[in-house]
Amino acid sequence: MTEPHLRIRGLTKSFGGVRALDDVNLTVPGGRVHALLGHNGAGKSTLIRCLGGAFPPDAGTIEVGGACHTRLSPRESIAAGVAIIFQTLSVVDSLTVAENIFLGQEWTRYGRIDRRAQEEVAAGLLERVAATCSPRTRVGELPMGQRQLVEIAKALSRSASVLVLDEPTAALSGAESEALAERVEDLRTQGLAIVYVTHLLGEVERLADEVTVLRDGRVSHHAPMAGQSRRDLVRAISGPTAKGRGASHEAAPARGRDQPRRRPTRAPQPQPQTHPHPHPHRLTLDALQGPRFGPVDLTVAEGEIVALHGLTGSGRTSLLETIYGRHRATAGTLRVGGGTVRPSRPSEALAARIALVPGDRRAQALFPVLSAQDNALLPTVRRLARHGVRSARAERRIFGALSDTVALRPARPDLPAAAFSGGNQQKLVLGRWINEAREVDVLLLDEPTQGVDIGARQEIYGVVRTLAAERGTAVLFASNDPEEVVALAHRALIVAAGRVVGELSGPELTEAALLSAVHEGAA
Repeated sequence: MTEPHLRIRGLTKSFGGVRALDDVNLTVPGGRVHALLGHNGAGKSTLIRCLGGAFPPDAGTIEVGGACHTRLSPRESIAAGVAIIFQTLSVVDSLTVAENIFLGQEWTRYGRIDRRAQEEVAAGLLERVAATCSPRTRVGELPMGQRQLVEIAKALSRSASVLVLDEPTAALSGAESEALAERVEDLRTQGLAIVYVTHLLGEVERLADEVTVLRDGRVSHHAPMAGQSRRDLVRAISGPTAKGRGASHEAAPARGRDQPRRRPTRAPQPQPQTHPHPHPHRLTLDALQGPRFGPVDLTVAEGEIVALHGLTGSGRTSLLETIYGRHRATAGTLRVGGGTVRPSRPSEALAARIALVPGDRRAQALFPVLSAQDNALLPTVRRLARHGVRSARAERRIFGALSDTVALRPARPDLPAAAFSGGNQQKLVLGRWINEAREVDVLLLDEPTQGVDIGARQEIYGVVRTLAAERGTAVLFASNDPEEVVALAHRALIVAAGRVVGELSGPELTEAALLSAVHEGAA
């Protein structure tokens, strides 16, 4: 019997006493596609990073091509034949396709890079993955689907026998996703062992030979795909706790995308979020259209918290960013209260009392070298100034009150933002729009607790609930985490392919119902 290209046995990894992977086993023979599924925080990314050498496992073994390893460095992982194509590609836009494929392993002749030889080999690799681009084209000029194929060609140039694709269609169009599926099928016939990480069950049904589901860092389900229904997969992903409204959350300290949201023990389940008596609409969208979404109709009432729940690439973020003025709407109307607004830049949205907390705080919101106080009060400094001079006293007072409101730890105004944990950094960004010197009617949140530990998550939820209940702020947040939606939202709008395709509220708003709805909408 031929040895499998990849065999993982008993893999275990903890972060700060919280177990992210617990005795995980995974076997992938050559010429097979193995789907890896699970909630955000289930342990998928941690497993991938152990395989790629980013994290050293605490226990267990990784066997690639018959060679057994207790841990791998990134260089050792590549040498062993592992190639990981992450959701965020590693190609360099300013280099040509051939230069990207051979980056770090350039061919030289007489002390100079042999570009002609590289381009000839690159052409063969591009043909192998059915890419249509030229080896001489700069990668920055290519559409996303072609860039991804360049990344796969680069992996093949290093004689990869194990290919890991992490949410490969998240940023692709429908046509590009279909083309990638065909490439995956081709690579399977070429004998590669493929680990396919996705939230899209339609892709699993089409491509996978076997499926493994992780939940709370453990393998909760493993089976051949033959005979598996979509309902079976949804049940395996959501687990028995998803029947009620308040399935518990997962967390690891200072969690990034590569660390799970989980806790050592189950906490009491939260009570259902119910919006009180009908209130006037604070936010109304009528047939709004923009980049990768629309037309969308929705309302958020005064004091209401509404979730946009959909898979990565469903258009949730583009919708929020268009409401905030980062993108220009191409059709439809947007009303705040009774007035129509047409924000074409964030400053115009802020003038209409619309604020956004973006999904990637480090890249889009946080100033790491500035103090906590400056980060939290940056948009408010001019308003607090007297005769054009900053008012240190007023700023300290506002920041002190804000620190108490969001339970900032440590509550040090002078400390650089980079010195705070992920949860406290998120509190600083959120604090810009909820301090007593700001007036916000509509608060937009994109993945509001991404990279946040369980304690800070609950504190942020409390702040948002209080903001809605006491100030009447209309809250619209995007999340692909069904646990978060259940815990925070009064209503959940299901988003697929840029449109609202369903709504859940009250007793119907459960994790299992969200999972079923979102996958039916994406089908």
